Amino acid sequence: MADRTRSGSEDATTYRLIVRGELDQRFAYLFEPMRCERTAGTTVISGTVIDRAHLYGLIERIEELGLELLSLEQTSGP
Repeated sequence: MADRTRSGSEDATTYRLIVRGELDQRFAYLFEPMRCERTAGTTVISGTVIDRAHLYGLIERIEELGLELLSLEQTSGP
């Protein structure tokens, strides 16, 4: 079961989004409060997503930056 603890929201769930390329810290703030970890030619953006609109906003931000979304998954932990 996904983590649903943030702000007591029933819709809050943790996600991992993986994009092609290693984003530097200049871009990490665009995804706050999500965590960004660079590894082997990709960036993993992970954390709690409060609702569907928040998730779609993250995906839209990825598209606006011209990044390729490689993977999107709901996870069971932060």
